[in-house]
Amino acid sequence: MSAAGRGFTLLELLVALFIAAVMFAMGYGAISQAVTSRDSLQQHQAHLLELQTAVRVLEQDFVQLAPRPVRQAVGDEPAQPALQGSVPGAQPIVALTRGGWANPVGLQRPGLQRVAYFLENGTLRREYWNVLDPTLASTTSKRNLMTHVKAMTLRYLDQSHQWQEQWPPGTAVIQQQEWTLRQRPLAVEITLDTEDWGKIVRIIEIAG
Repeated sequence: MSAAGRGFTLLELLVALFIAAVMFAMGYGAISQAVTSRDSLQQHQAHLLELQTAVRVLEQDFVQLAPRPVRQAVGDEPAQPALQGSVPGAQPIVALTRGGWANPVGLQRPGLQRVAYFLENGTLRREYWNVLDPTLASTTSKRNLMTHVKAMTLRYLDQSHQWQEQWPPGTAVIQQQEWTLRQRPLAVEITLDTEDWGKIVRIIEIAG
């Protein structure tokens, strides 16, 4: 009797099942690898978008830096400088007054805005106050700009073209004179130490 007439033997069925199983395993591995690669690429793109957004927002804030100090929440305390860059490791990393605060609905508020940057648990966060001179009751609006940040440092180029680790420079902080509170650097150097791309350095020129 021919093979077509007698059907398949058990051995032939086992061989066919084994070949099918091998082909299925190979196909599943290829699909799994493709899915993993796609997820990794999407995550990489998301982190890159965060970096681009963070750098753009930082640049917009510093380019529009305004020489306007703000009052402390407690009235008898010295005013906060227009730009207050903390020593490394302190929070907020930097606080500043910026102009150009968009007001599309015509709210009763100034065009100046007080913003601050914090780095906590690897997340870079931007906060801003709804009033320029906050009180103890004032709250902030918060926005997480970027994750997977190991460190953020700033340096400030003074009028003698020397880089300073904080702003106003040390002697100016002690003096607390009106002009020092309004003083602005020539440029700001921002360094973002990221988990994905290492250190990203951006120098922003400050308009005089």
